[in-house]
Formats: sequence, C-alpha cells, structure tokens
Amino acid sequence: MHVDAPREALIESLDHDGRGVARVDGKTVFIEGALPGERVEFVSYRVKPKFELADVTRIVAPSAQRVAPPCVLFGECGGCSMQHLEPSAQLAAKQRVLENALWHLARVKADVLYPVISGAPWGYRFRARLSVRQVPSKGGVRIGFHQRRSSHIVDMRSCPVLPTHVSVLLPALRDLVTALSVADRLPQIEVAVGEGLTVLVFRHLEPLTAADKDHLRAFAESHGVQVWLQPFGPDSASRLHPVKAPGLAYTLPEFGVSMAFRPTDFTQVNMGINRLLMRRAMLLLDPRPGERIADLFCGLGNFSLPIARLGATVVGVEGSDALVRRAAENAAANGLAERSEFHAANLFEATEDSLAALGRLDKLLIDPPREGAIAVVKALGADSPRRVVYVSCNPATLARDAAVLVHEKGYRLKGAGIANMFPQTSHVESIALFERD
Repeated sequence: MHVDAPREALIESLDHDGRGVARVDGKTVFIEGALPGERVEFVSYRVKPKFELADVTRIVAPSAQRVAPPCVLFGECGGCSMQHLEPSAQLAAKQRVLENALWHLARVKADVLYPVISGAPWGYRFRARLSVRQVPSKGGVRIGFHQRRSSHIVDMRSCPVLPTHVSVLLPALRDLVTALSVADRLPQIEVAVGEGLTVLVFRHLEPLTAADKDHLRAFAESHGVQVWLQPFGPDSASRLHPVKAPGLAYTLPEFGVSMAFRPTDFTQVNMGINRLLMRRAMLLLDPRPGERIADLFCGLGNFSLPIARLGATVVGVEGSDALVRRAAENAAANGLAERSEFHAANLFEATEDSLAALGRLDKLLIDPPREGAIAVVKALGADSPRRVVYVSCNPATLARDAAVLVHEKGYRLKGAGIANMFPQTSHVESIALFERD
C-alpha cells in the first residue's frame, strides 16, 4: 500500500537488489523500477526514519540504457528484477555491487578486477521451483513464481529465463494439475534439466489416486520428460515414469568429468556459466600433481572433480551426508576415487582443530551458501594454505569474510570479479583470490 503522493527524484545508482537509489529530503529512497541517471516520479510504500521504499509511477527522463522488458509479467513477477536494463549495463551494475560491498563493508580493494563471466541472457535457468496454487476466484490453478513482494503466485504461461522446451510446457502443466484430484494439495513442481533430460518433481501433500498417476504418466510420455513424485522431504522423491530411465547429469567437458545428480540435489542453475566459472576457478587455484587441496562446501563435487582431474588430491567437505555420498560416487564414476576423499561436517561450526584434522593443505577453495564461511576463515591458523579461492553467491558475506582474511589473517585480495549466473536478476555471483606470503 502506498503511503504518499507522487514525488520526483534523480536516480544516483542501483542497490544490491536492483532498485534505484535517490536522495530526497535528506533520506535515502530505494525505488523499484528506476535506473541510474533517470528522473522519475515515485510513491513510497514504506517510510522509515532513515530510508523509504518506493515504486516508480512515471519515468520523467529515461536512461539510454533502459530497454523494453520482453516478458509481459515483468514488474508483477518476482523472478526477475532487471529486464528493463540493457544486458551489458546489468553486468556493470553487478560489478559495482561487488566492488562497493568489498570497500564499504570490508575496506578492501582487489588488486585486479577480473573480466566478467557472462553468457546467454535468456533461457539459462536449468533449475527452477514453480509454485502451484488453486485460486478459483482467479480462474483455477496457477503455476509460476511468486509475485513481487507477495506470497501470491503469478499465472505464468511462458517464461523467457527458462529453457524454451520447459517454458512451452507451462500451459500443459496447468491443465495437468487441474485434472488431478490433489490439485489443491500440490504446492510445487521442481524443474531440473540435465544433459538431454528434463525431470519434473511433483510435491504432493496427499496420496495420489491411480487416475492421478495415469495422468502424470501420460504427460511424461507425450512431452518427453521424467515425472518424479515427492510425498515428503527432498530425499523422498522417486521416479514415477518412466520406471527405468537414465539419471540426470551435467558435464564439464574441459575437465572430462560428468556429474550425476538427483533432481532435488543442489546444483548450479546456469550450466553454461558454471562451466566458465569452473575454468576461472581452476586457473586461479592452479591445482598441481602432488598438492593437497580442500574443497569446502563441496556439494556433489562440482569443483572437487576438476581439481582431482588436474592431478591434485582433493579433500571435499560438505554438511549433507547425501551430497557427500553423491560426491564420492561421482569421483568413482569418473575414475578419480584415488585422488579424492569426502567428509561430512558442519562447516558453520568449523574450528582450527577441525580444519587441522583434514591434514596438510596446500590450497583451499571455498564455495559457501549465502551465509558465507565466517567460521572457516576465522579458524584459519598460521599454517593455513597460502592461496584461497572463494566462490560467493552473496557480496555482503564475501566482504565480511574478506575483512577477516585481509585484516586478521594476513591475506591480500589479489583479484575479484563477477559471474552472471542469474541474468535479468540482481543476484551477484563472484569469485575472489586471496594469497599471503
């Protein structure tokens, strides 16, 4: 709900959520839909003593970098926040978010800014969680992402960030769910795309009838996808149809490895960017025969296997027992079991002793979730690895951890740069190299 009449402002920059930033009457105003250099009219929907949150109501003087969003749902759907900004300008804005976080939060500047890792701006999203809701007053079943600033579901009939073959399934999925007896007890459909294979995981809160399963099997046959069912948590997911079929996998051709995964496992959303990010990470880490390298928050072995393929021994650590098993299986399937070992441990509770228990380490790669790796960096002792490659999905926690590495542990930030893992969004993925003498 908006709380004031329209006012006018000049936009100075973008914040980490892709909102325009303006100074009005001594306060910072974050204006959704506004771009740097624009003069806009806005109305605030939240007013605090030191800042306001607002929406654009009119573009008075548009930026030369403003483009027409190709998706008719842009502005309503919460899946994208930057479709109105020219793609190369999105990259520049994200690079500034990274630089600003490092400087303002950590008082750290990189010696070198790496070239941006970028790829296709559309059709990149190989992983997606589609929410499902039955809304009789709105025409029945809705399938899509959440609306911006809302728990309501956008009625998506197509989506340009999904692969085309998935996007075109959305109307048929809506018809399928409508025909099920549990249409009002089916909260989400997980989409996972691998090499030549697409899996749809239907989360259902009540048992399916025989007729429901027949509908799902027919959908799988007619659209060439695998259908899985998930009655409880992620580990309960199992294939419904076809009963016997290949599993999901993605490849890293440059390193000659194939990574098998379950549709509910965590994997990178953007496979093309993941390959390019892997190349950058291996160049910075420079694994060599005879070295022993830790891969912390290793998941199913995304970085571990290339490290081992380049000749080093890798020690992978991950909090999930299931992912640790998957990483070990992937190493064995790729002939890398002898140069890899994997352990389950809670790295958010890492200590100097728990890191020392991993044995001698020549180098370290860290790829944490959004919470970052503060316990890990604080636990690095005097004999910790000289080189640390840090892959981050949150500039704020990267900056926080960089402050510890640089100001307390004696590392230097040799370089940093972004990888555009989520085009059309404000999400900033980055990679940084820390070294010490």
